[in-house]
Amino acid sequence: MSTAGKVIKCKAAVLWGLNQPFSIEEVEVAPPKAGEVRIKIVATGICCTDDHAITGAIPARFPVIVGHEAAGIVESIGEGITTVKPGDKVIPLCLPQCGKCSTCMHPRGNWCVKTDVTGKGVLSDGTSRFTCKGKPIYHYMSTSTFTEYTVVEESSVAKIDAAAPLEKVCLIGCGFSTGYGAAVKTAQVTPGSTCAVFGLGGVGLSVIMGCKAAGASRIIGIDLNKDKFDKAKAVGATECINPKDYAKPINEVLSEMTNDSVGYTFEVVGRLETMIDALASCHMSYGTSVVVGAPPSSKMLTYDPMLLFTGRTWKGCAFGGWKSRDDLPKLVSDFMAKKFDLDKLITHVLPFNKIKEGFDLLYKGESIRSVLLM
Repeated sequence: MSTAGKVIKCKAAVLWGLNQPFSIEEVEVAPPKAGEVRIKIVATGICCTDDHAITGAIPARFPVIVGHEAAGIVESIGEGITTVKPGDKVIPLCLPQCGKCSTCMHPRGNWCVKTDVTGKGVLSDGTSRFTCKGKPIYHYMSTSTFTEYTVVEESSVAKIDAAAPLEKVCLIGCGFSTGYGAAVKTAQVTPGSTCAVFGLGGVGLSVIMGCKAAGASRIIGIDLNKDKFDKAKAVGATECINPKDYAKPINEVLSEMTNDSVGYTFEVVGRLETMIDALASCHMSYGTSVVVGAPPSSKMLTYDPMLLFTGRTWKGCAFGGWKSRDDLPKLVSDFMAKKFDLDKLITHVLPFNKIKEGFDLLYKGESIRSVLLM
């Protein structure tokens, strides 16, 4: 029996408040309104950005369904939808692409005005499509994927190859695209260069994959957790170091290791101190440092402006610099053509009801990416 036009009852992981545990609840998901798409989520990854909502590092409106890295199948569409149809395989987009704002119209811009990182938690009409126990449950980053069904706006969904394995390409919804794009698109790493990557989680390893694809000859992985070093080397790092093993500042260590030739550095942790370390670690005259890790909200950064005066370039990078609706289908096609391997990033595959276990693995540093299957 068709569910189009009807309220769907399904399971979702609800956060009822700040620093509260996930609660698996039955929620009601309303039909999509005009310009909206209802998606059956098939697979969703666990990303640190979801934890930032739990702790308050990134604003969210509670109660909320978080999750933003996923892939699924269109269940039904609202009036006026032209780019997807029921049955299409899709990726929900945490960074929308409306195609009309000044950012979307610019060839280098991708921070669409519809992007929700301020915790509005509602769609364009000012309301949510989720309810539970008679209360509205709010959306997260235009997506909300820790649920069996979600509703997004057309600007927040990209149709992908019908043959794509959703349990793998869900990573293209955030982690892989962010890291890979930081290297190949934002930094535009050059062949033969030396790169240093601070933070060896799923996004950091994706940066390494991008540096390798761009032809970097030396890629140095940096992390406090040595257990991540083998994984980093497996995807392309030429060596890995732990800053705690040295008495000197990490920028001096890297300068000595490379004869002062680090062309590109990437901060993939989201810590203010590490951002300064990464900036100081690239070459003072021609180096480029890219901020990839989501910074904590409402925090100010103090740095010595001489670090920039000498010629360094300091760049921000949201979602790898990609224009989401245009570029994600191409990345999925590249994956299907075996231009990169996502299997090396997926360390755990769990049923959706084991979401708490998936986050425990993240907190313990035992996972790169855990994927939840609905």
